[in-house]
Amino acid sequence: EAQTDTLEISGGFTRASVSPNGAGFLTIRSKGEADRLVAFRSPQCNRPELHTHINDNGIMRMRQVEAIDVPAGGMVELKPGGLHLMMIDLTGPLAEGDVVDVTLIFEKAGEVAVSLPVKKPGAMN
Repeated sequence: EAQTDTLEISGGFTRASVSPNGAGFLTIRSKGEADRLVAFRSPQCNRPELHTHINDNGIMRMRQVEAIDVPAGGMVELKPGGLHLMMIDLTGPLAEGDVVDVTLIFEKAGEVAVSLPVKKPGAMN
């Protein structure tokens, strides 16, 4: 959970993983003007990317996106099967009960630090 003058971030989590990659999920609400999530960083991954899922002829595939729009007065959900924080090349396994520290980087709001609790594999919220 985190707040700025213009944004409210809630419901963040990631999943336990022994693979070299992980994903982060959260909800971003605008308390005013529109903004854009343009990047993130975490000491627990070497290559952070913003991703979405697309249906490519019946096969779900992940694709990197340039930014994630947060509509004025609205919200955007980063959730399993949709937009998410892709953590490529983790520095170590993510164990249930751990916490992943993330700094979200917004076009207007700047940097916002959040902590994502690590939940069990397959967790949906």
